Amino acid sequence: MDICTLHRGTAPLLVSLPHDGSRIPDDLAARMTPEARRAPDTDWHVSRLYAFARELGASILVPAHSRYVVDLNRPPDDVSLYPGQNTTGLCPIVRFSGDPVYLPGQEPTPEEVASRVDTYWRPYHDALRGELDRLRAQHGRVLLWEGHSIRGECPFLFDGRLPDLNIGTAAGTSCSPARQTRIEAALSAQQDYDWVVNGRFKGGYITRHYGDPANGIDAVQLEISQRIYMDEDSFAYDDALAASAARAIRTLIEAALRADADA
Repeated sequence: MDICTLHRGTAPLLVSLPHDGSRIPDDLAARMTPEARRAPDTDWHVSRLYAFARELGASILVPAHSRYVVDLNRPPDDVSLYPGQNTTGLCPIVRFSGDPVYLPGQEPTPEEVASRVDTYWRPYHDALRGELDRLRAQHGRVLLWEGHSIRGECPFLFDGRLPDLNIGTAAGTSCSPARQTRIEAALSAQQDYDWVVNGRFKGGYITRHYGDPANGIDAVQLEISQRIYMDEDSFAYDDALAASAARAIRTLIEAALRADADA
């Protein structure tokens, strides 16, 4: 069973796409509501959107399974990343809409959650840590770029309309000031998309846990509104919109990488 795929690159850059997977095992899908079986909260097409990263020499890590199986961007003890705010958990029982994932009485037990962590969560994180260590040993410093997407309006999780581009650096603690400054300058220079840094999405578990700028790992999360590259209702990829979005994302990553020249 393929848990994740890792493309090993040559640049000091690892692109992690922990919510790209949409696979749900048949026995698990049978316990879910018909709506949840479509895996609607997938970060749809982000691996396609980030295809350019190979041209940059990036390593790219992509999971096979849906966040409904286990959320790879949550801590294994399921402590909330956003205390006091609605969110979804390690093995979500509610969707981003607030509606249930499971049919009544079919929610996972604590033992099942622990088993899913061992089966799906740990292999992804073992691959992530291993590749970070390899790239840091080779280059001395590495950029971990977390690629995410979400519906631009999701009242259960946040009020109003989410900006197009949402950078998270755990309030400036997960990456060097030079990287964040470079990214913010690139955001300010473009006029196609509105943006925010460390707004509603400050970075999930991966950004916060692996970001260690004092020891050569800078972690940055980019959460984008799905309206800028796809149809949010049908999940269909929009080639024209996506081409523009991919160019913008590439510009941000290239700006972040140039921060190494400032060091």
